[in-house]
Amino acid sequence: MIRTRLLVGTLLALGAAGVLLGDTWLVSRGMPWFPFLFVFLMAAGMLASRELVRLFPEAHRPSEQFVICGVLLLLAANWYPAIRLAFGAAVGSPWAMLVFVFVGVLIGGFLLEMYRYQGETAVAVPRLALTVFAVAYLGLLPSFFIQIRWLAEPGVSGLMLALVIFVPKGNDIGAFFTGTFLGKHKMTPTLSPKKTWEGFAGGVLAGIVVAVGLSLLVPVPRPVFRHGIVEAVAFGLVVGVAGVLGDLAESLIKRDCHTKDASQSIPGFGGLLDVIDSVLFAAPVAYLWFSWN
Repeated sequence: MIRTRLLVGTLLALGAAGVLLGDTWLVSRGMPWFPFLFVFLMAAGMLASRELVRLFPEAHRPSEQFVICGVLLLLAANWYPAIRLAFGAAVGSPWAMLVFVFVGVLIGGFLLEMYRYQGETAVAVPRLALTVFAVAYLGLLPSFFIQIRWLAEPGVSGLMLALVIFVPKGNDIGAFFTGTFLGKHKMTPTLSPKKTWEGFAGGVLAGIVVAVGLSLLVPVPRPVFRHGIVEAVAFGLVVGVAGVLGDLAESLIKRDCHTKDASQSIPGFGGLLDVIDSVLFAAPVAYLWFSWN
């Protein structure tokens, strides 16, 4: 189990690094819209949407196709400013377009439930609520991750995204090994029985080490953390804890749906949701951090 987790985790990390480096290289050759990130997120959005919808109870399960379309539309809307720029128009705010698309999905969900309604009680509203939840969870939260790509020049924003990915994942790895070998005191016995306070402490420390290490080892045109190591430590702590909350949030979904893993698509981890859960909560926190920096 540990060997499989290490092997697959290494491959996933290399894949994520390849996406960031590939886009940075393409930008240097005049392709400013980050195609590798776009393709990766479209594929991840589709697969994660399928996993999430299939977790829900069948009686209240929303339309899988509708949720996938809503998530993909929201993810694609993040490229709206890049499209305007390509056609020589003024670059607008992506957040206005994201709100517009999300409202469109909400209205579309209502229309779909009106069409499907056959007089049943306590079915349409839960289905609509789960539709909106799924689209917000997998469409809006990743938008903060995507928008970090446009906060700075490609080399710097690439490092920012690397921090958003590898700090919470480093936290996950540190918590896993610390909890496995030293864990004694349960952290959340009902929500996530395997988590311990010892694992939590080890994970936070690992996240801080990753944040400091990346900020010092990766050369970029300007420093990501203007206040040096102190800010890197604070970032690792805050974003690492946000990642833990994201992990627990997905555990809440799985426990409530009586499922251990989102799926078995990724050996050693479970499903794609089990891999990205911590990043989904870390991204908004990191976006605010970098925006105010």
